[in-house]
Amino acid sequence: MPRFRTRLYTAAALLAAMVTFAPGGADAAPLPSFPIGAPRFTVDVHSAAADPGYIYYSSGLSAAAVVPRASRVLASIPAAASANIVVDKSGREVWRYTPPPGQDVSNFRPQTYQGRRVLTWWQGDSRSGHGSGADFIADEHGHIIETFDAGGHPSDVHEFRITPDGRALITSYRRRQADLSAIGGPKDGKMFDTVAAVVDIATKRVLSEWSAAAHVPLADSISPKMPGTDAYDPYHMNSIALSPDGNLLISMRNTAAVYEVDIHTGKILWQLGGKHPTLTAGPGVDFAFQHDAEFADPATLRLFNNNSSGTQTRGPSGAQWIHLDLAARRATLVRNQIHPEGLTAFAMGSVQPTPNGNTLVGWGMAPHISEFTPTGRMVFDARLPLGSYRAFPSTWAPTT
Repeated sequence: MPRFRTRLYTAAALLAAMVTFAPGGADAAPLPSFPIGAPRFTVDVHSAAADPGYIYYSSGLSAAAVVPRASRVLASIPAAASANIVVDKSGREVWRYTPPPGQDVSNFRPQTYQGRRVLTWWQGDSRSGHGSGADFIADEHGHIIETFDAGGHPSDVHEFRITPDGRALITSYRRRQADLSAIGGPKDGKMFDTVAAVVDIATKRVLSEWSAAAHVPLADSISPKMPGTDAYDPYHMNSIALSPDGNLLISMRNTAAVYEVDIHTGKILWQLGGKHPTLTAGPGVDFAFQHDAEFADPATLRLFNNNSSGTQTRGPSGAQWIHLDLAARRATLVRNQIHPEGLTAFAMGSVQPTPNGNTLVGWGMAPHISEFTPTGRMVFDARLPLGSYRAFPSTWAPTT
């Protein structure tokens, strides 16, 4: 076997071994999908019904941030090198950005800032499932034009979204001492608070911050302490978007819940999922460890349901559309799109609309990127060497 592939599958064995799977047996819980894919970006399905544009994604060690010790092995694998990548639907790489040695990149996407097309990403150091770094904006040729953080606090890898009026929604992790006795921990413990920061990009001024620890009880967490870390991560905020009324829509993996938060007061207006939901979930509205929660339309929530944390697996992952009737305080499942292979991603993942009306799904640590029609037909599917945090469709690609 070639040295490249040997190293790839050595890393696969390490990644698999470091996730605490359920024991075998007829009554055992289902297992997450194997976290290693093809030796290179490999297109297996490409129908004429697929969107003809491009796919943006990041490769690199951030894909293994949830298994910190894997980085030493992955660093020696070419396919695991940190990079922002754009491919066309044939799988041909058309653009790449490689960060300086020792730095990682993630959450690479096309956005609009001040009326023009830009490239955005997070860059820094990723460990134990989150990041410490900065957010970057580059022009459509890849020339960096803005770099900033959360007002002197490091930006986290999970979210960097530009609003139409020039604000940035970014995640930031804050390590602090905490009384963890409510969840059986020490009174003088250590934990990560997760903050949703709203930053004015032009001035770099922080307009508002929302602290998960200030608004969500520790006992709402469903996550055990991660091995290899000395601080508890009870919340793990992984997406921030605007709701139709201009408030914050926040997803937190480690409470398995999505929240609408008043952007001015910080009050939680409603909660879907988790231990104390305020919306009644109809049949099939059952998600856990979810990512990338956004509004598909003013009354429909769209998210990636991981359905697994690695240590807890409830079934296949899927892209979900959920109708919200806020007057009746009720949530109804519209559609749950799973992969034909029943992929289960124990971390990361995204669901994004394509320009032609399809949906592009990044399967996170189950290293696939797929496209589905509104009827659920898979019209594109590619395997990656490792997972990618998110995948984004676009009609344009950067030029050098």
